[in-house]
Amino acid sequence: MSKVVFPGLSLKFNISNVAINILGVDIYWYAIFIAMSFVLGIILCKRDNGKYGIEFEKTILELLIILIPVSILSARLYFVLFKLEYYLENPMQIMNVRSGGLAIYGGILGAVLTIVIYCKRKNISILDVLDYIVPFLVLGQAIGRLGNFFNVEAYGTITNNIFRMGIIENGEYKEVHPTFLYEMICDMLIFIIIYIKRNKREYKGQITCMYLSLYGLIRTIIEGLRADSLMLGNIRISQMFSLVLFVISSSILIYKMYKRTIPDTE
Repeated sequence: MSKVVFPGLSLKFNISNVAINILGVDIYWYAIFIAMSFVLGIILCKRDNGKYGIEFEKTILELLIILIPVSILSARLYFVLFKLEYYLENPMQIMNVRSGGLAIYGGILGAVLTIVIYCKRKNISILDVLDYIVPFLVLGQAIGRLGNFFNVEAYGTITNNIFRMGIIENGEYKEVHPTFLYEMICDMLIFIIIYIKRNKREYKGQITCMYLSLYGLIRTIIEGLRADSLMLGNIRISQMFSLVLFVISSSILIYKMYKRTIPDTE
């Protein structure tokens, strides 16, 4: 049991990362929230059946059956690769994902590669499929961040702002940025924006670019506050990757907007 407080908001929680024990097996909140995000995503995807000319049962459901396990494996692989020294010394922990250790960018990379291969084989528009799925991806990211709360992880550096979170780490009390909470709120806002926009998209790939631009921006900022970033030397990998995504996707959005404002001339 962990004690977590938000002194600026007068909130106190006693939490456990274990939700329930079934026949001696601990079921973690982290796993439950990940499962919830997948189930809710599938339900909402089904409601969008026919959008962009894509049938849910014929295309999306078949794709998700492949996509979900691949995304989990690639998210774990990404995390392990950037903590390779630890996992080489503790190889039995490599597949222990029940209490955390999934990197969203690893999952995204695995998902995009799977979508590209699947769409190429089925002769389906990659951008249509991405636009169909990404609103529910970011919703799933928001839900998944609740798992970080119960694991008391993905928090940031010491702060005294009103949203600070008080935790005990190695027997020492400290007040830190609840970066998982910042990202959860931002992810929900991104979901609302692109969920509304998906019905009025102006070109293929617009929803995907909006997601990458918005998420890239907020993750670039939030990652700079985190205390547990995956590092490559002195570089925060997720922050660098987020900045690249933000610049590229924002450039595409600006270019497309510029083209629409310039009338065709002969």
